[in-house]
Amino acid sequence: MTDIFAKVIPTARDASMSDSEWKARQELACAYRLFDHFGWHELIYNHITVRVPDTPYFLINPFGLRYGEVRASNLVKIDVEGQIIGESAYSVNPAGFIVHSAIHAARPDAHAVAHTHTTAGQAVACHKGGLLPLSFTSMFYTDAIAYHDFEGITLDRSERERLAKNLGSKSLMILRNHGLLACGPSLAHAFLDLYHLQRACEVQVVAQAAGEAMLLRPPPEAAVRSALQHRVAMDRGLEPAMAFAAMARMMMEKDSTFLQ
Repeated sequence: MTDIFAKVIPTARDASMSDSEWKARQELACAYRLFDHFGWHELIYNHITVRVPDTPYFLINPFGLRYGEVRASNLVKIDVEGQIIGESAYSVNPAGFIVHSAIHAARPDAHAVAHTHTTAGQAVACHKGGLLPLSFTSMFYTDAIAYHDFEGITLDRSERERLAKNLGSKSLMILRNHGLLACGPSLAHAFLDLYHLQRACEVQVVAQAAGEAMLLRPPPEAAVRSALQHRVAMDRGLEPAMAFAAMARMMMEKDSTFLQ
């Protein structure tokens, strides 16, 4: 994946920017275009953030732009208090800062954080039982989903402590009546976990439409085993990297200007 990005001449790169920051920017811009491709956007709202390597700062999308307009060069660098670092022509959505800064500040291992308001994700977030161990992908997350109760639009800084506490050491959280959140040691990890969680939510919504009486629930031990198998594969890191690289190639075939 890095070699693919390196082929793009960085015409919009700030000369003072480190190689590691520019790489993080390109990967994050790619993620925004992927989310746009999958329809995981909410007009100009929602966010994906990535920590700038070897710094206390992280990158977030410019408030007011569609995901399809995000580029490596227009991502905004901020600190955990929401202050913009350096120069930017754009502001930052306060709600995005609250949610993402809560995770980045509390979890040094959370290099990337992604949050969505998809229809299926919100539908499951509105379900009392949350994510149920019904489908192949849902069983990846048996006993692995954290939950955070709805408190309103996330503008209150005091909610950060509760968000972090509810997430704990887990990588995935369902914000009740709100949406989905994933974090990980790399953007590839967060993307792949969120992809699988989104698919699990989509299948659950369709399966439940037939009525509870028609649902076939697998043995609990099979669900637990599936979750362990998935986590071993994720922790190795190879599959997340390969999946994200494959998706990056797809986006570059469509239009590579987001890497500028």
